[in-house]
Amino acid sequence: MTAPRTKNHSKAGSFLDRMARASRERVREARGKQPEGTLLRHALATPPPPSLSLSDFDVIAELKLRSPAAGDLAEERFDRSAQIRAYAAGGASAVSVLTEPDEFKGTLEDLSAAAASLLNDGIPTMRKDFLTDPYQVLEARAAGAGGVLVIVTMLSDSDVAALLEAADECGLFVLLEAFDERDLERISTLEITGSLPVLCGVNCRDLTSLEVDFDRFRQLAAHLPTGLPAVAESGIGDRNDVVAVARLGYRAVLVGSALMRSPDAAGELALLRQAGTEALRELPCS
Repeated sequence: MTAPRTKNHSKAGSFLDRMARASRERVREARGKQPEGTLLRHALATPPPPSLSLSDFDVIAELKLRSPAAGDLAEERFDRSAQIRAYAAGGASAVSVLTEPDEFKGTLEDLSAAAASLLNDGIPTMRKDFLTDPYQVLEARAAGAGGVLVIVTMLSDSDVAALLEAADECGLFVLLEAFDERDLERISTLEITGSLPVLCGVNCRDLTSLEVDFDRFRQLAAHLPTGLPAVAESGIGDRNDVVAVARLGYRAVLVGSALMRSPDAAGELALLRQAGTEALRELPCS
């Protein structure tokens, strides 16, 4: 592995620093209520989640009530259950659920409810949060999740390795999230063991301005690690965006805001998945 990354990465800015501090504080408080050994036993006693099954092109649909960039994406009485069912009907390969409480208004209860709703459909949920400690992977497993997001930018290599080890122990897939070439280089050198799926996500959001830069998908495509399915995250709004990233080598998209705002989330999701699949078929054979 490469040497641990320093804490204050230039593009991470104060936002990720603040999220990481808040995340560590939540872990401290949670440990005070439930020791890690107790949580581990609870997590491993929870029925196994559905496995992540990937096709030619996949859509990870996201339950996101709010974001710092877009503000509120759902009204107070928003029907979370209906949205989750729409994602299943539209053919989501997985459902990402925000659990960060301050900026995104998410909860572990949202994750648990989504996991229970999707269990019979064989669709795994993924905990999306600013994870800093293996304890949070156990929380995800105890809530019924089938995967977790790991934001490489905000963590040292040893932190990433610890989260990967915990995910492997719990039987969870991992989406490693990168923001720049350096992140992708680090992911390429990680010693990824175990038989569970590991995906490499590229987030095109600028962490200083919180604006999306769609061209970042093109800029980073040549640096995608081999052997890991690539996921385009943030800025995916319609089928044209999906076609563009599919032609660049991305084999999945993570879509939140566009689906949360759609009056027909199931239909929109199906169209995005179809667009990606058709774009791959049109590519010349290598």
